[in-house]
Amino acid sequence: MSSTGQGASSEAEAREKARARAEAIAYREQNQKDRAKARTLTNMVWALLACFIVVAFLMIVTWRPKHEQVKAVEYTAQLEDAKKVAPWVRGPEPMPSGWTATSVEFRTPEQAPITWHLGTVTNEKKYVGLEQSNVTGGKFQSDKLGRTSDDGTSTLSGVTWQRKVLLDRKQENALVLVGSGATTIVTGNAGYPALEAFASALR
Repeated sequence: MSSTGQGASSEAEAREKARARAEAIAYREQNQKDRAKARTLTNMVWALLACFIVVAFLMIVTWRPKHEQVKAVEYTAQLEDAKKVAPWVRGPEPMPSGWTATSVEFRTPEQAPITWHLGTVTNEKKYVGLEQSNVTGGKFQSDKLGRTSDDGTSTLSGVTWQRKVLLDRKQENALVLVGSGATTIVTGNAGYPALEAFASALR
């Protein structure tokens, strides 16, 4: 091959390489522009919106309402049996309207000291409990109430009950009556008016 032919071939190869480089550069520039467009604020907003829609859909599908189930218990038969063993045992007669008994327990003399418990839920879903025992010292009160402070008195049907604030439990109070060989405690988070209504119903 002549020197003239070799020169023409080299120039053609150079032009081809230059064209390939130019196309590669143009492709990279266009690719960068396309990716920049994809990262615009509008696309980000739409992407976030799509995520929120998916999350909301999953929450709707999987959410289940949580209803507090109040399981009522029958207490009158056990109350009558307890009174035969311990005449000082008391129970609400009648139960305040809309209230539900939820727990009951009578510990017999073989499990001394004798204790009687009745737990209730008010019509406002608050708790009021009755605790009684033939223990008249301070131990029964401290076992059931923890630390307390005096908060005046409530007089119900001529009987004076000692009001207590429960220091170890938030927003809980108690009415305490000691006498006739027994300690009677009405306690809960329903407030003094509800505690007084329950104590007044005890027979």
